[in-house]
Amino acid sequence: MARYELLNNITHKDLRVATRFGREFGDDIGMVLAFPTEFAELQREYPIFFRKDRESGQWQAVALLGFDAKENLFLQGERWNAAYLPGAIAKGPFLIGFQEQHIEGELRREPVVHVDMDHPRIQAGDGEAVFLPQGGNSAYLDHISTVLRGIRDGVDAGQAMYAAFDQFELIQPVSLEITLDEGHRVSLSGLYNIDRDRLAALDAEKLHALHRAGYLEGAYLVLASVHNLRRLMAEKQRRLRETAQ
Repeated sequence: MARYELLNNITHKDLRVATRFGREFGDDIGMVLAFPTEFAELQREYPIFFRKDRESGQWQAVALLGFDAKENLFLQGERWNAAYLPGAIAKGPFLIGFQEQHIEGELRREPVVHVDMDHPRIQAGDGEAVFLPQGGNSAYLDHISTVLRGIRDGVDAGQAMYAAFDQFELIQPVSLEITLDEGHRVSLSGLYNIDRDRLAALDAEKLHALHRAGYLEGAYLVLASVHNLRRLMAEKQRRLRETAQ
């Protein structure tokens, strides 16, 4: 159960966050939320798909990490074997909340950082310092703030982008039946992607609308990311061979 507190340099002056990786930190997951603000980075290494959130029924983008719910093929010991770390992982125990503040005589909802004090990366008791000895933000916290801003902007941008894709019927179900070797096959359901043929068939007006809104690039980045399935397959095959030996 998460126990969030508003981050401050007095209560949390000695706070440290473990930045290594492992199952004990919840890194053994088969997919993770993805955001349009990071599609350009993600598509270089991760397959990106869509799925519907079970509670809200809204579209979400996800980066596929493995072929089972608890399989992360990027996780190698305490390392994450990729040049880019998805924001949903990089943020660790932090999230952005909102607090009403009086600014220049006006009441505004301002974004503030919260931290989950029961998160295993906090409970580890070691790792990167969040604040400097004098009370200023550490370089690690500055990085986390950048990640959180990207997620916040990505959530807002994603809702509008996916709605536009859905309006033009571009998000379609995909069936992934993958043969790894003679004895191992995997089947993934509940995933969706951009339908390349439907995208190509859009008329000039709809294409221009997507381009003007900045969504057309996102569609092509998602399509381009699918080739990363080969990377996942290769790593899964390597692990199967190791297990067999």
